[in-house]
Parts: sequence; C-alpha cells; structure tokens
Amino acid sequence: MGEQTAIEWTDATWNPVTGCTKVSAGCDNCYAAAFARRRLRHTYLARRPEVETGENAQDPFAVRLWPERLGQPERWAQPRMIFVNSMSDLFHKDIPVEYVRRIFEVMLACDRHIYQVLTKRPARAAAFWVSHCDALGHTEIPAHIWMGTSIESQRVAYRRSHLARVPAAVRFLSCEPLLGPLKLDLEGIHWVIVGGESGPGHRPMALSWPRTIREQCQRNSVPFFFKQWGGHTPKAGGRLLDGREWSGFPMVLSSP
Repeated sequence: MGEQTAIEWTDATWNPVTGCTKVSAGCDNCYAAAFARRRLRHTYLARRPEVETGENAQDPFAVRLWPERLGQPERWAQPRMIFVNSMSDLFHKDIPVEYVRRIFEVMLACDRHIYQVLTKRPARAAAFWVSHCDALGHTEIPAHIWMGTSIESQRVAYRRSHLARVPAAVRFLSCEPLLGPLKLDLEGIHWVIVGGESGPGHRPMALSWPRTIREQCQRNSVPFFFKQWGGHTPKAGGRLLDGREWSGFPMVLSSP
C-alpha cells in the first residue's frame, strides 16, 4: 500500500490483499512475488495465510487478507488513481467472495477516486459481479472503477472475452510483460497498456510488438499507454516508442 508509486499509469497502490499464484507465462518473473519474498518477507509471514497449510505458512506470497487496510481510500482526501491489489489478484480463488464484496463496497462508497482493478482471472470477476451486483446496488460497474485483464501473449488473449462479460463502464488491457506479437479484439475495450519485462531474467520485447498494438488501438480509437521497454531495471530501456511518449488515458478520466 503506497501513497506514491513508480507505476506510470497510476497514482497510488492499495493492497487489502497480498499474495498470488502463477497462472501463465506472464507470471514467471513476477515483481510482486520477488518483493514479497525479499523486502516484505517478515511482514507477510507475521500474518496467517487465508488458506492455512504448512506450505502457505512458510510462503510470504501466499494469499493473506489485511482488513485493517480497507479504510485507506477514505483517508486519502485528494482524488487519485488507485491500483487495487498491486501485490495480489482480487479474483484469486483463495480470497473469499465476501471479502471481495467488502472491497467493492469501499470503492463504490468512496467514489472520488478512480480504482484500477487488474486481474488474470476475468472469468471469476464476471461470475462475482453476476452474483453480487444486486446486493451492491448496481447493474453496471460505475465509471470510477476500471476493470482490466492482463494479456501477455496470444495464448491468453481469450481473457479479453471473459472481461467483456464484466458489465463495466471502463475495461482495459495490460499487455505487460509483452512476450510476443498480439492480435487483439478491441471491441468494448477503452484503454490498452503495453510494457516490456524488467528485472533479472527479463525477456526482451521486439520493436514490432508494441508498434502493432499501437496501430490496432489507433484504428479502433482506443487510448494507448506505452509504459516501458524494460530491461534489468524498469527504466533501463526507457519509455519512448518511435521517439515519443505514448500515454493516452480513457476520456472518463476527466470526469470520474
């Protein structure tokens, strides 16, 4: 949870949950897992995991709930963009649906902020909303809560169809770390983020991959955000694509 963050497409992070498990190639060099197992190891191990097994008890990146953090958005007086669960995935199977609902209740009540919810499990996101929209009092997820999914390769491009089942006013795709060329269906998508992988063992991103995605976004009038080339550190390769910075945002940004 942070008042500030180095992530270029958001202002702050909010982590009422930490921990996750790998589901696809984009998870191989997960920065959150590395951060949890190094700098935050002792902090996380002091909290009991949500699913109590001997293995989870010894794993700082097992799913853990932090209900004392639920009130953080209300304490931030100035409106900001908030990346929800930068250290987890809100729709991981180990997170109780009742707790996910509490997080949505916070986001719905404290609507001066924009919340960016990014998941690799959009099918569970769609199922959650079908089951809980009546109790939450909304048929559609309001425009101040952006729902996104990660698509790092064509192999997981099906996630976009699952995201399309989420009745959100704003849907976005994060193609980071981009691991290959992508042909995307951008119908119903309002924003696309592209970025190369960073850290030890990072996999390089070919120049043609982000260019092709940018061209698809331009043809479909979808804002395009180029985050970084990646490298040993996030900033190593810079963040210019063809000599300029690409940092488009959805139009709703001006009127959350």
